[in-house]
Amino acid sequence: MAAKKLHVKKDDMVMIIAGKEKGKTGKVSRVLADKGRLVVEGLNMVKRHTRPTQANQEGGIIEKEAPLSASNVLLLCGSCDKPVRTGTRVLEDGSKARFCKKCNEIVDK
Repeated sequence: MAAKKLHVKKDDMVMIIAGKEKGKTGKVSRVLADKGRLVVEGLNMVKRHTRPTQANQEGGIIEKEAPLSASNVLLLCGSCDKPVRTGTRVLEDGSKARFCKKCNEIVDK
């Protein structure tokens, strides 16, 4: 199964629009394109019970970020500072770039 291309990339600022973390913003730390999910820094925290190992001598309860569905986040536009839908546009040099559908500005650097 080929990985599906998502509307967000690593290091993008996103706002969560559904679920228990609705309305919060954060930076994307990992994209799991094959599952259509992503991990946002500091959000969607879960507790994981781990047993002691060589790497983690203590064990115990560890809090970590869980992946959430990419459909539950919207990209934050840098110019209009709002959560927006994005589209793709072919530039003059032939490369593709994402653009904000509200303010019509290019989102990619």
